[in-house]
Amino acid sequence: MRDSPRFADIRLHPIKSLDGVSVPECRIGPGGGLELDRVWALYSPEGKCIDGKSSIAIHLIRARFAPDISSVTLSVSGDHRQLAPQEFAFPGDAASAGEWFTEYFDRRVLVRYAAEGMPDDTERNGPMVISTASLQTVCDWFPGMKLEESRRRFRAPLEIDGVGAFWEDHLFSVHESNPVPFTIGEVRFEGTNPCPRCAVPSRDSLSGVELTGFQKRFSELRRARYPSWACIPDRIEHFYHLGINTLVVPTEHGKVLRVGDVVNISAVM
Repeated sequence: MRDSPRFADIRLHPIKSLDGVSVPECRIGPGGGLELDRVWALYSPEGKCIDGKSSIAIHLIRARFAPDISSVTLSVSGDHRQLAPQEFAFPGDAASAGEWFTEYFDRRVLVRYAAEGMPDDTERNGPMVISTASLQTVCDWFPGMKLEESRRRFRAPLEIDGVGAFWEDHLFSVHESNPVPFTIGEVRFEGTNPCPRCAVPSRDSLSGVELTGFQKRFSELRRARYPSWACIPDRIEHFYHLGINTLVVPTEHGKVLRVGDVVNISAVM
């Protein structure tokens, strides 16, 4: 059956490594990512980022945003010290939020704000793309995992439905210097690279408990299910990849993405 890609979800992660929030529309921000995506990040006074890669304790923090993302309420699940939930203006109240995080981690924490966002991959500046079917397939590989949990673990901002698993592997070529152009609504993207994954997806997103053997099993099944039509560039050293990184050129900054927008890849359609 012919794929009919539909733009199904926009998921922002306004505070790096914390909870996401789905929105019906969003502008492309000044850095090429989504506006308000990963614009706060936690740092030590020495300049080291405090994120899911470096701190399992971060999984216990809950961030609940106002519908217009004008505020965030921070709380801790299962906190034996009874650290009180607290609401902060977003993104303006970064300094006060830093005091709350300092109390939680019991060490000095600074909250930095950058309107252009602070993605892990600073070269591929656009939002990551993934298909709903890919996320569901991961659930099938790990019985007991629900779709929402898969979304929380892999943290992709743009989700496409109406297509098969790993459809997004259409969005890169053998050579990264030859990106794959596509559009969502009026916004032009360039698909560049399959995203290698870190230790974070191996952990329960709410507790931080690690699933033993996750990466090995994921890689084996990903290799077995790798689409026959997809290229395998030399830069892929393993199959612990999911989602496609993108580039967004400056002409697209400020344009609006809306859930339901048409997805068009001329090479695929």
